Amino acid sequence: MTPAAKGRATAAASDEAGVATPEPARTSAAEPAYEASAEDETPPTYAQDLREAAVELWRFREMLYQLTLRDVRIRYKQAVIGFGWALLMPALVVISGCLVRYAMSRTTRTPLDLAGIASISVKALPWSFFVGTISFATQSLTGNLQLVSKVYFPRAVLPLAATLGQAFDAIIGAVVLALVLPFLGVHLSTALLWVPVLTLLLFLLTVAASLFLSCANLFFRDVKYIVQVMLTFGIFFTPVFFDPAMMGHRLARLIMLNPLSPLLEGLRLAVVEQHNLLLPLVASDGAVIWSPAYLVYATLWALLGLGASAMIFHRSEFVFAEYI
Repeated sequence: MTPAAKGRATAAASDEAGVATPEPARTSAAEPAYEASAEDETPPTYAQDLREAAVELWRFREMLYQLTLRDVRIRYKQAVIGFGWALLMPALVVISGCLVRYAMSRTTRTPLDLAGIASISVKALPWSFFVGTISFATQSLTGNLQLVSKVYFPRAVLPLAATLGQAFDAIIGAVVLALVLPFLGVHLSTALLWVPVLTLLLFLLTVAASLFLSCANLFFRDVKYIVQVMLTFGIFFTPVFFDPAMMGHRLARLIMLNPLSPLLEGLRLAVVEQHNLLLPLVASDGAVIWSPAYLVYATLWALLGLGASAMIFHRSEFVFAEYI
């Protein structure tokens, strides 16, 4: 019996027994041979991720406030010098910077004037804020293991609380700095309107770095050691003790590639030199001291960095508990 005859005999037997014979699979290109068991889910877009993260943070804003308050209380509870801790780090940076500038002045035979001390003081405060925030925020997730593994909340609250806690210290330092600057020859000017703008960009850039490094440190525990090394030696690659123009034209441009450099140098020019940051500033030898492009560069780093860090953090936080 041929295969076709066998097939017809089998179909006839199945009809007599009341069993339906399955139809052969279609092989048409227009109709695939399989059927999807469920509709394919489209992945969330970049904007949806950011919106969801922002909504969750707003819902847990009270928790963010309480964690920030906890960090501030722990820092100052039973402290010997109290709020003096907010001034200690910037003061040490200023003293160190003055020693470095004094040694440079001895070499170049140019005196260290009050404007130089004011420049170091203006840049020491934001640098201390950035360093302190990164130091605490990097270990904010691994330092709250019980909270992360047992309680649901947006994990971004922890590095943000560390950032806001350091911002409290920076505000105290800013008040003291505002009282000291007039004695260093700094006066009020319209250029001071740039200070809130640069401060906001510095805060956004710091939040971006905090989110990224805290997330990375959870997956790779040696990140905190790398961060400490970078913060220790980073001051020599950031114009805190010196002005970029002192390093020559080419090296100054390389130093300004550091996203912090345009912000610190912009604060110095706006506060001490009373310069409008929308206008370029060129030295007598033709070296570019400031360009508005530096401000655009720092703004892009702050905004795009914050968006990318927030997206990476939000998409990774659902597996945090597995790496604790």
